[in-house]
Amino acid sequence: MSIDSVMHSVVAVRATVPEDAFTAGALGTRREGSGVVIREDGLVLTIGYLITEADEVWLTTHDGRIVPAHPTAYDQVTGFGLVQALAPLNLPAVALGDAAHARIGDTVVLADGIGQSVRAVIVGKQEFAGYWEYLLEEAIFIAPAHPSWGGAALFDVDGRLLGIGSLRLEMSRNGEVSDINMVVPIDLLPPILDDLLTRGQVATPPRPWLGAFSADSDGKVVVMSVAEGGPAAKAGLRRGDVISDVRDGHVEGLADFYRKLWQAGPAGAEIPIRVVRDGRDAWLRVKSADRGSFLRKPSLQ
Repeated sequence: MSIDSVMHSVVAVRATVPEDAFTAGALGTRREGSGVVIREDGLVLTIGYLITEADEVWLTTHDGRIVPAHPTAYDQVTGFGLVQALAPLNLPAVALGDAAHARIGDTVVLADGIGQSVRAVIVGKQEFAGYWEYLLEEAIFIAPAHPSWGGAALFDVDGRLLGIGSLRLEMSRNGEVSDINMVVPIDLLPPILDDLLTRGQVATPPRPWLGAFSADSDGKVVVMSVAEGGPAAKAGLRRGDVISDVRDGHVEGLADFYRKLWQAGPAGAEIPIRVVRDGRDAWLRVKSADRGSFLRKPSLQ
């Protein structure tokens, strides 16, 4: 399929989330972005934060047709979300590409569901650690950035899907700052797709979750805030705390913190964490949780 034809398989996604949902405060109750058709029966791949805890989802095609949809699954490890159209979309499924073999310097197109697209270049493929306890071993970074990136579809020059737009970030190079998009690579989807469709989640034990929003500052992990009612808040972790150790392992940056956290035991395990607060060391014992237990679940249809 050509670039022009595959862009018609990108749809607008609009979701409504209850006001009392766990993510309503952080992500809002009305969320808008994009998704792309990956199966002929109207299965749409999007970015998960658009549909997390949604009780209503609508898809809009390029020709203005509005179709109801059901939120099928959200995978917290990859960040992907799936929605199933509840009426015919009559749109072809796009072909999945090979993100692992995409190269820095390759020309790509990031397309959204309202007909806007940006012709861009891959400027990076590297590890990405997000403040919400999220880690990708090799995310794709493109420039220039798309103004409507959430759930937008990244295509190679042959019209094959390379990934789904997640974030807009800034990149500094040679003293100049430019906007870039971070894209979740499509290669992460095939190994988990069957589980997501049949179970609504991946058939592996959930990772331990703290509910701490942290930033990397010169190799130090600094707590910016904690989720209300989450494990970190209950254990007394505070804004400004510097996380220095998990169990008996020294933390060297945000990605290292996540890896040590996820290796410290299953969700629900009590995890000793050493923090530096006001110049003094303190040990906290945080009883971790399954993040999914705080979220409303989509019903399987």
